[in-house]
Amino acid sequence: MRAANDAVYNQNMRVTVGVSGGIAAYKAAELVRALQRRALDVHVVMTEAATRFVQPLTFAALSGHRVITSLWDEAQPEEASGGASGIDHIGEAQLSDALVVAPATANILAKFAHGIADDFLTTMYLATQVPVLVAPAMNVNMWEHPATQANLEILRQRGVKVIEPGTGVLACGMVGPGRLADPEAIADAVWNALGKRHDLAGEVVLVTAGGTREALDPVRFLGNRSSGKMGYALAEAAQSRGARVILVSGPSSLHPPAHCEVIKVTTAEQMRSAVLQRMAEVTLIIKAAAVADYKPVSVSGQKLKRSGPMTLELEPTADILAEVARQRRPGQLIVGFAAETENGMENGRAKLLRKGADAIVMNDVSGDNTGIDADKNAATFLTASTAIELPEMPKRKLADRILDEIAVLRKPRAVVVEMDQPTAQARVLSESDAPPAVRRSLIVEG
Repeated sequence: MRAANDAVYNQNMRVTVGVSGGIAAYKAAELVRALQRRALDVHVVMTEAATRFVQPLTFAALSGHRVITSLWDEAQPEEASGGASGIDHIGEAQLSDALVVAPATANILAKFAHGIADDFLTTMYLATQVPVLVAPAMNVNMWEHPATQANLEILRQRGVKVIEPGTGVLACGMVGPGRLADPEAIADAVWNALGKRHDLAGEVVLVTAGGTREALDPVRFLGNRSSGKMGYALAEAAQSRGARVILVSGPSSLHPPAHCEVIKVTTAEQMRSAVLQRMAEVTLIIKAAAVADYKPVSVSGQKLKRSGPMTLELEPTADILAEVARQRRPGQLIVGFAAETENGMENGRAKLLRKGADAIVMNDVSGDNTGIDADKNAATFLTASTAIELPEMPKRKLADRILDEIAVLRKPRAVVVEMDQPTAQARVLSESDAPPAVRRSLIVEG
């Protein structure tokens, strides 16, 4: 099993999809897309029989990775092993966080159950130590055969998750169990096996990250040491929990999470414009950028020459958090960041009141190992009545903890479920006068 690298902020979890030879093989393409929507890095392994139903090129185009179809393809590059092993099936097993086989035919189930390793997929299965899921699809008689059921029981006892097939009209014309489960249901099962949540599904999240730069002359600028790591970690965390993410980024050397819409900006004013222009379409805004507080009153058209002491006249930039708070719609939730070097709690609560935010994530940036440009951070999640300590941890993990606390803020303070006996419909009532369907937007600024 590969070692985790907590310093890599945009390293999505990797899932290998095994495709075996059944008519439902074409649905594996839908599964690849469903997994990608959950911000997972998807690789595909096909049996030789599967290639008779769907061409490997289809999965290569969808996944962006080569498709492994044989143990003996000498033309394949070293990518499969990721540098970890010269033996592809071992390398693929070490690099994957989960293996899901869909469709799983009676033949592949039998091989898995009895340890037969005669192709890449079966050999990889024996070499893997990560969660394994199988989604059977076959003729109803094959499904109900005692041999198939015995093989499934063996796999269950060994910890393999069996995603039960659906019931209906099968490709052979018979009716009964044997249809491949819905790709979204399979993707959800993979997600659960990885220990992940999908609680932001349906949300559109705008994230800002990195520092802004205010020009002094054509070659110099006022800026800060922000690397964008916290903002990029928040973007990845939101996307991995099901959100569609728009990333507004200041200059940064980081690679954005896959499938994010990326908007590049440089100055505080450009960031302000980008945020305000997209506010109407998003449900959550995570604004973790280190926005400049001041900018030069005038910018020299030519490079400033060294000629002794120099005095710069500065003026405040626009206060994006305060402006967003003033323009927010009913039901929107605003969370700000406060980077402090002293009196953190006092300054954080003052900012909470001054900006009109619902919460402030206060982090001490005076240390060498946490905060700006560091791989780790620690914070305190402040609301009007609480202070939740978030101890030092990698920024990617902290991003999820911040989203956890925000999720608590989004819940109604009291919910009562009443049952309408004549219609058996549940009505959900909260202390708020707003209807239950109202969505709350999230805005986080640093």
